[in-house]
Amino acid sequence: MANSKLIVIEGPQGAGKTTITDFLRYSLSYTNLYRLSGTSDSTPTGKKKAEEMYIDLLEYMKKMENKSINMVFDRTFFTEENYCRLGKKQYTFTDVYNKLLEDFSNLDFEIYYITLYLEDENLYHERLNREGKAIYKESKYEAKNSIDQQKMYLQMAEEIKEKYPNINVININNDRDLDEVKKELRKIINF
Repeated sequence: MANSKLIVIEGPQGAGKTTITDFLRYSLSYTNLYRLSGTSDSTPTGKKKAEEMYIDLLEYMKKMENKSINMVFDRTFFTEENYCRLGKKQYTFTDVYNKLLEDFSNLDFEIYYITLYLEDENLYHERLNREGKAIYKESKYEAKNSIDQQKMYLQMAEEIKEKYPNINVININNDRDLDEVKKELRKIINF
């Protein structure tokens, strides 16, 4: 029987994943935080790299079952599927994604899949262009990309909710006051 939580936070660039995952890491006792970036190889050979990486990740998660350690992930294989569905990669990932999702749903954790989104999509312009925002050499963050990703993440969340009742699927509007969002998370995750 699950004695720890597995929390995956997904959402587009600018939705606030770093802030929320940091909050969870430091607010939940005995919690490890993992930040993933996926693979930069968008060619068909990248699919095999991504598949192997996420299979290994799920094996690691399985090894951590019932060790009384909570795990918080800032992105996982859901991001890979999102990018592929939006045509950002030269391959499809759905076959691998479906298998990973099935295995993920069977892990012996209290599982939370949380999608962060901004109700006011105009905030992506502000958040992505704010001073101090990390800019990665390989990708330029643009509001339109984040809005497209947001729509896809919300669609994926609905699909997961319909098919996997043992995964707590939560969509959180993260353009509200941060204290409000934190309060909602405490209530949902029960800490």
